[in-house]
Amino acid sequence: MNDGAELDQVLLVREAELRRRRDGAEYLRLQLGDRTGAVAAVVWDGVADCTPHAQVGAPARVVGRFARHPRYGAQITVRALAEPAPGTFVLDDLLDGPPKPVGEMEAELRELLETVREPHLRALLERVFGAGSPLRARFRDAPAAKHYHQAYEHGLLEHCLSVAQGVSAISATFPGIDRDVAVTGALLHDIGKLEAYTTDPSAIDLTDAGRLQGEIPLGYYRIRREIEEIDGFPPRLAEALLHIILSHHGTLEHGSPVVPCTREATLVHAVDNLGGKLGSFDRIERELGAGEAWSRFDRGIDASAYFASRAA
Repeated sequence: MNDGAELDQVLLVREAELRRRRDGAEYLRLQLGDRTGAVAAVVWDGVADCTPHAQVGAPARVVGRFARHPRYGAQITVRALAEPAPGTFVLDDLLDGPPKPVGEMEAELRELLETVREPHLRALLERVFGAGSPLRARFRDAPAAKHYHQAYEHGLLEHCLSVAQGVSAISATFPGIDRDVAVTGALLHDIGKLEAYTTDPSAIDLTDAGRLQGEIPLGYYRIRREIEEIDGFPPRLAEALLHIILSHHGTLEHGSPVVPCTREATLVHAVDNLGGKLGSFDRIERELGAGEAWSRFDRGIDASAYFASRAA
């Protein structure tokens, strides 16, 4: 979208909030998007007519003007919202997704699983990722987040696979790391997101369990229950693995009940944090306009992002 461009196209409503101006008049704040990115939008006039069509997760025909405000950044001023006519859009074109095909990521996951040699950890991974596991399809399809990184279908698989691949590579560089524990922890560190997030790829949000308990406790108890079903699982091995899940956010203020206290937990946290930030760069770049090299401040990276390849 270029500054000043008029548009009349179908976009997905990702967020919608009715707000009030200082004079008491209502306005509608939206986030709209398709597979190429997302953009803020605002409805100042005709709010009552537009609101019924601003349903989160639903496509809408958007008529308005795109502009880059010096203070508020890129946004669409919407003049009209309507239900799109049949045949005017393809839903897959409106949904964000990973750059790799899901089949390719599943193949890479199977290759990585084969490298874990410890029998109890292999048994645990088989209970989660094996062909007969009810968790396998859920893990493949789940998002990794609501907004900041890999917030789309198959995002959890993409994120956990990349973290585990990074952990596997680094484990060979630094001495003293139990690679099997670290790789298993990396694959399972975000397993609580299966229950913490909704499954609709067009309207990702926290579930009641995600809001009330959080993804870390949900993941901890899920893996602890799976471990208890495996005969002879060594207690110290279970403790090492569960510590990774509990500590992977790194600090108490970021939601972990404990901080990383082992080499393996420290490694998983570091690569997980790196993967999340680099995933945020992907999202930010998609949202930039043509010719833009700098983004606005973004909470996902706690900074503005710069893309040298886009600089004039």
